[in-house]
Amino acid sequence: MLKAARRIVEKLRLHGHEAFFAGGYVRDILLRRKPGDIDIATSAPPEEVLRIFPRSIRIGARFGVVQVRAYRCAFDVATFRSEGPYQDGRHPSHVVFTGSKQDALRRDFTINGLFFDPIAGRLIDHVGGAADLRRGILRTIGTPMERFREDKLRMLRAVRFACALHFKIAEKTREAICRLAPAILEVSWERIRDELLRILTGPTPGRGLDLLRDMGLLSYILPEVEAMGGVSQPEAFHPEGDVYVHTRRTLELLKKPSPVLALAAMLHDVGKPLTASFRGDRIRFNRHAEVGAHLADTICRRLRMSNDETARVVDLVRRHLDFLNTRVMRRSTLQRFLSMPYFEDHLALHRADCLSSHGDLDTYRFALQRYQEWKSAPPLPTRLITGRDLIGMGYPPGPEFGKILLAIENLQMDDPALTRDTALEYIRRRYPANKIPGGSHG
Repeated sequence: MLKAARRIVEKLRLHGHEAFFAGGYVRDILLRRKPGDIDIATSAPPEEVLRIFPRSIRIGARFGVVQVRAYRCAFDVATFRSEGPYQDGRHPSHVVFTGSKQDALRRDFTINGLFFDPIAGRLIDHVGGAADLRRGILRTIGTPMERFREDKLRMLRAVRFACALHFKIAEKTREAICRLAPAILEVSWERIRDELLRILTGPTPGRGLDLLRDMGLLSYILPEVEAMGGVSQPEAFHPEGDVYVHTRRTLELLKKPSPVLALAAMLHDVGKPLTASFRGDRIRFNRHAEVGAHLADTICRRLRMSNDETARVVDLVRRHLDFLNTRVMRRSTLQRFLSMPYFEDHLALHRADCLSSHGDLDTYRFALQRYQEWKSAPPLPTRLITGRDLIGMGYPPGPEFGKILLAIENLQMDDPALTRDTALEYIRRRYPANKIPGGSHG
């Protein structure tokens, strides 16, 4: 990919145009991080880029962005530009094609405003980005208030970059975010969701949550999470502190979580502020998992998560306490628990939940061992009793019909040696057909 990008720069130069690597690629190379895609910025107008590379296509007609498909690769090539006023908090009203300095000055943060000349091996820095990279400072280009008013999502991007790079947010940049925090609600929830999930699945999600809270963003996008702060917990089980502290620790203890798992970890105790009861020195959170599941559903829909993702997050929140009963579950109940979809996520959340509080992993180890045994066990034998058998015995299809089949399946899971005759006798004794509406009286 690097050779292909360099050849595109060389070809643009041969036609008399400036061309450099731009933005995130330059930043990551200087930080010795694994870089992502290579973006190219050039003085060539879009029509000229299309002429030089005929197989290319416009992907941002208004902003002069062309996708160049050459040398078996695809790169975004953008014409240097400056931008008019942002009328919708996201898009400029118009763009003017300019030079590299003006292009750098319209970008968000100094560390993203760098160019690199791959031919001469030269860094082009119009905004002081190299110095901020060395000092570990995240700073807007120009006036922070102006940068954030142009695109309110940049406030969340600031949190994401600070966490991903372990940088400090410059004081004036931080102050501007605090002042403009309410305006984050002008951004679409889809864009908020994408940035939030990148923060939660990044290297320091706990710090990300702290930054969102301390700069006032959390109270607007996730007031339910903000409400966890100051909610005390029983010290014997939660020596780490209040519900918020426990939640941020849980996030930090996940290992490369999926967006669904990270979101569920943030929300697993979201029901506690609404269910907290205090009697003397006793603290209880009755039904907090159930209440939390309802709140998680609301939050996921606010964030425009898909139906499948929402269902998974809600299930993780609703069932995160079920592990407490695993040692006393019937074999059939335990097997059904272990066979839940995405059970690895339930295990991972339980592990982080334990480590972030009392630190006792006995239940986790028990569940993990049983899960591994269940995965390696031979499949259950074919059902002993079918619906056709029940109809033949005089049982009508209906609510009781399903209960009978489930009861036999549970018996079979508890005792794999169960015989068909024993199962039939159990049905006749436990569910007499003449006691069921519509059943046979013969």
